[in-house]
Amino acid sequence: MTAPRILALAAACFALLTLAVITLDTTAVDVPVRDALLAHASPGLLAAMRVINRAGSWKVLLPATVLLVLAVPRARARWWLWIGLMLVAPATEGLLKTLVGRPRPEDLSMGFPSGHATAATAFFGALIHLAQGLPRPARRLVSVVAVVVIVLVAVARVTLRAHWPTDAAGGIALGAALASAAALIDRRRAS
Repeated sequence: MTAPRILALAAACFALLTLAVITLDTTAVDVPVRDALLAHASPGLLAAMRVINRAGSWKVLLPATVLLVLAVPRARARWWLWIGLMLVAPATEGLLKTLVGRPRPEDLSMGFPSGHATAATAFFGALIHLAQGLPRPARRLVSVVAVVVIVLVAVARVTLRAHWPTDAAGGIALGAALASAAALIDRRRAS
């Protein structure tokens, strides 16, 4: 799928999720999904989720972005774009949390969209784009691992009781839209 199509799909998904969160009672979807995840939340799984959760934290993603820019010539050529992406993602997510004003399941702070899911998807989405120059098996491996990490971070946010499932889904959609926009800029600058 091309960057413009992913951007359009992700933006549409984010818009629909945002509209649903603002205008509808999403607990009919959120509560059963959350309860199903929490039903499997053994101490071992929670420990694993705490580790996976870090893949959406700035404490991991900041050095990972710097490493990506230093290690990948294609990223280094437009370093400002990838650093900018990782600055715009939390700024956008933070602004949207304030505008939407939806509380987290067990906290009064704002939860939609999930910042960890947004940041992880922005970073790993950029990684998928930057891997396009790799041989096919390596490109597929990077893509599969990146998607698995994105999904696991979203699941971790719900399992760790930090977000509703729609918060995590909104973060994935927002992060994918932002990463796709950056990929589109990268492709246009390259041609």
